[in-house]
Order: sequence, then structure tokens, then C-alpha cells
Amino acid sequence: MAIEKYLAVASLGLFAMFCGEINVFYNYLIAPRVEVEPEPQILMFISIGVAPALSIAGTAFLMSKRYGSRSVGSIIIAGGVVLFAGMLYANTLVPQIDRNYLVYAVEIIPPLFMAVSFAVMGVGGLLFRTKRRPIKEYF
Repeated sequence: MAIEKYLAVASLGLFAMFCGEINVFYNYLIAPRVEVEPEPQILMFISIGVAPALSIAGTAFLMSKRYGSRSVGSIIIAGGVVLFAGMLYANTLVPQIDRNYLVYAVEIIPPLFMAVSFAVMGVGGLLFRTKRRPIKEYF
């Protein structure tokens, strides 16, 4: 497997991890036992999960855009689908969150990353335009 496939799989895993973190945190905010500040936690989850996932997916795209790759494109699209599904579920949890913890960051994260997931799926779709791999001749 080429390195861009490994990078695409890593980005898929990070997208899934971010969705899991956000959904677990939102479930906790429905009935919190210990007082917590949601904004720093969400920023931490973004910096640990989705920011590296986006940069790794972009790297995999850039590495394979010259010749196109259906497998890398489908893995990147799967990452976008996972991100969309996770944020859709998190968006259904927002009305149930305790009013004391319903800050702007908690409300805006699911719709924001649902929009980002469409961009990720679009970038993955661009890789379905396969071209012949260039033949390298060494003299």
C-alpha cells in the first residue's frame, strides 16, 4: 500500500476519534456531575482530532492528485461521511444539554463541521478522476 493510503486511513481514524470525543462530551453535558468549562474542552478536541485529520487528508490528497486514486479518494470520502454522521448525532444532542453549559462553541461546532465534511467529501471525489501513472525512466 502506498503511503498516501496510510495517510488517508489515519485521517479516517482521526475523524472518527473526533466524533467520538464530541459525542461523549455532549452526552456528559446533558447531566454533568462535575462542573466543567466546555469551550476549552472543545478547542482541545479540535486540536487533537479534526485539525490533524484535515491536514493529513489534505496531504494524502496532494500526494495522489497527480495521478488520481480511487482507493485514497474513497477513504477520504469515508472520513467525510464519518464526520458528517458524528456531527449530525451531536447536533441532535444540543437541545438536551444543560442550559448552564450551552455556550456558543457548543452550539456552533456540529453545524460548522457538517459543512467541513462536505468539503472533505468533495476533495475525496476529485481523486476519482484517474489518470495514467507517469512512467519514470532512469538512464
